[in-house]
Amino acid sequence: MDNIKNDTLEILLSQDEIKAKVKEMAGQINEDYRGKSPVLVGILKGSVVFLAALMKEIEIRCSIDFIAVSSYAGASETSGIVKMIMDLRESITDRHVLLIEDIVDTGLTMDYLKDNLLTRRPASYNICSLLSKPSARRVPVDVKYLGFEIPDKFVVGYGLDYQEQYRNIPYIATLKPEIYRRNK
Repeated sequence: MDNIKNDTLEILLSQDEIKAKVKEMAGQINEDYRGKSPVLVGILKGSVVFLAALMKEIEIRCSIDFIAVSSYAGASETSGIVKMIMDLRESITDRHVLLIEDIVDTGLTMDYLKDNLLTRRPASYNICSLLSKPSARRVPVDVKYLGFEIPDKFVVGYGLDYQEQYRNIPYIATLKPEIYRRNK
């Protein structure tokens, strides 16, 4: 019974659905950034699986960098306070920045990062997110490349976690209620 897949309640997006959407998103990025050599900025830790899959489908020159922020502190609901944990290693001045995110829910993290990164004068700035929860939005966010809109449910898998676990599930799912009760 130690199989993490046994902890899931409902599969919202299958591995095949995600794979097809990532390929479609990369195709649009290939078109839009042809000749521009963007820097893909992955937001740690959740975007790693999505970023890795997306990079495999991108056919133009690009580089990657990472940034880490937090607004969850191990909980299943945001605290509303965004904290920078790790900054970029390279300058993004005059670079085409494509911020890669696993999920946009309240929009607070994206708003914080936009304000922060635009002060560094990138040539362009866009957001690419696998998931979006529009019903949870507190501030507007312009996501140029969006995989899927999902209902306002706490989800795991494909990089998304609950208490640092379940990131390795190859699909997007909800957890059984007893998982949350067990971890309180």
